[in-house]
Amino acid sequence: MSQLTIEPEYQAFLTHIKQHYQKAQLKAAYAVNCEMIQFYWQLGEMIIEKQTQTAWGSKFLEQLSTDLQVEFPGTTGFSARNLKFMRQFAQLYPKAIGKQAVSQLPWGHIIVLMQRVKDPEVREWYANSVLKNGTARSVLIIQIEQNLYERQGKSTHKMTNFAERLPSPQSDLAIQLFKDPYDFRFLPVTEEAEELAIENSMVTNLRKLFIELGTGFAYMGHQYKVTVGEENYFLDMLFYNVHLTCYFVVEIKTTTVKPEHIGKLNFYLVVVDDLLRKPHENPTIGLLLCKKHNKLVAEYSLKRTDGAIGIAEYRLSHKLPKELKESLPNLDLLEAKLAEKMGSESLFQHETQ
Repeated sequence: MSQLTIEPEYQAFLTHIKQHYQKAQLKAAYAVNCEMIQFYWQLGEMIIEKQTQTAWGSKFLEQLSTDLQVEFPGTTGFSARNLKFMRQFAQLYPKAIGKQAVSQLPWGHIIVLMQRVKDPEVREWYANSVLKNGTARSVLIIQIEQNLYERQGKSTHKMTNFAERLPSPQSDLAIQLFKDPYDFRFLPVTEEAEELAIENSMVTNLRKLFIELGTGFAYMGHQYKVTVGEENYFLDMLFYNVHLTCYFVVEIKTTTVKPEHIGKLNFYLVVVDDLLRKPHENPTIGLLLCKKHNKLVAEYSLKRTDGAIGIAEYRLSHKLPKELKESLPNLDLLEAKLAEKMGSESLFQHETQ
C-alpha cells in the first residue's frame, strides 16, 4: 500500500474523491440553507411593500431590527444592515426565486453578488458557477475582482483547437475551463520577470494559482524532465486535471507568441501522451501562456497542430510591492535552487475551490 500511495494515478483518484466529498458537503449546506434564503427574500418583499404603502422611512428598519432581535434572542440575521440587504435582494430579484440559482446559495455569497455585480446576467453566471464548482465566498470575491466572467464566461472566441482535437465532452469542459488572459498579478514578480522566476513564483503560490487555473488541477512539478532517446527535455509546468482526466502541460513565454513555441508544445504533448498517459486517460492538453499573442499567427499555427492547445496572454503586476523587493532571491539563486532539485521526485499538490 505504501507503494500505491505515491503513484500519480492513485493520488489523482484520491484527490477526485476528496473533491466529490467536499462538494457533497457544500450541496448539503445549500439545501439546508434554501428555506432561510426563501424567507429572507419574502421578508424583503414585505419590507418593500410596507415602505411603499405607508410613510415608514428608514427608522422603520431600525425599529423592526430591534423588535425582531427581542423576539428571537441570539439570532444574528436581523440587524438593520441585514434587513437592508433583504430589501435589496427582493428588489434585484422581483420574481419568485425558487427556480433560480441564487436561491441555493449561502446568504454571504448572495450579499457578495449584490454588492459587487450590477449586471443581472453576470450575477446569474457567477451564481451558477458557485453551484457547479462549490466556490467558497473568499474565492468568489477573488474571481469577481479578477473579472472571471469576461475572461472565461463571456468570451465566445477563444484561441484553442480543443473542439477539433479533443473528444466530447472533454472538449466542452476544456473550453469552459480556458481563460484569456490569465491573471497572475498575485505573484510577487513584475512584467520584467524571466520565465524561470515566474515558474518558481507560481510554485510558491500554488493555492492562488489553482484558484486562477480553475477546478480539478493537481500539481505534478515544474521543469519536469522527460527523456526522448538520449535527450532530456524540461516542461515548464505539468499538471493533472481530474475532471478532464488528462495531463496538462503549461509553457510560459515572456515574448509574443511564435509558431515555434506552439510546435515545441505540441512535441511535449506527444511525449507526455507516450510516456505518462494511461489507456483510460484522455489526450494531454497544452496551455501556452505568453506576454502577448498575435491572433492570426496563433490561428494559423493551431490549424496544423495535432495536439490540443490553448493560447492565452497572462498579466503580471507593473510594480513590485516595496515589502517584497528585498525578500525575493535573484534569478541566479533561483536557478541554483532549481539545479539542486533536478532528479528528485515531482511534487504532487492540490487545492480545491
